[in-house]
Amino acid sequence: MTAITHSIHVFWSSSIGKKTVVAVTGLVFIGFLLAHLGGNMLLFAGEEAFNDYAKKIHSLGHGSVVWISRLVLLSSLILHVYATISLVRQNRAARPAYAFEADQRASKSSKIMIWSGLTVLAFIIFHILHFTVRTDPELAKIAKDSPYQMVIVGFQNWAVVIFYAVAMTLLCSHLSHGFSSVFQTLGFRSAKTRDLLDKAGKAYSGLILIGFLSIPIAVRIFGYGSN
Repeated sequence: MTAITHSIHVFWSSSIGKKTVVAVTGLVFIGFLLAHLGGNMLLFAGEEAFNDYAKKIHSLGHGSVVWISRLVLLSSLILHVYATISLVRQNRAARPAYAFEADQRASKSSKIMIWSGLTVLAFIIFHILHFTVRTDPELAKIAKDSPYQMVIVGFQNWAVVIFYAVAMTLLCSHLSHGFSSVFQTLGFRSAKTRDLLDKAGKAYSGLILIGFLSIPIAVRIFGYGSN
């Protein structure tokens, strides 16, 4: 075992190592969601603006930037989920009997983190299959001519809209708790910044929730984009 491999093993084996992995990958998702929301909001600027944005994104670096971003996100997702599950198992194994009462007092948000995270994971897989891989032949055909119309048609299905709304709500519950935890693990949370970070986490989560839900609501309920 080389020195680098040994250092990685020691880092990963420690609780702080896993927490750091969760925090760094969480920071990646925080940045990605904000950028992704900004791009999605162009849907309200009209078909031409949204299609031009989609074309530019997929042409960056002759398409390499999109694939690099996808690999980074996929790697971050795998590490985030695996490190979180490992931490939960490690904490349960190390928890003494008297810690049960303290565990009962944990916030509801903290206690459902793992379940909301797994639900969000299922949603991410579905969302990729739905809008990225486009396993639906109809959406795949539409996307070639207009990504804008692909989104409009994709949100005509009530089941998709409901699943999307539930998953986004759970994601933002996850974010609301995880936002401040990310900065705490990375050493940016103190007694002075605690309240500010907690408020920032709630504000960020609210922005993400309202922003992403505004699209299926506008399309399915108010008929936005329909001819």
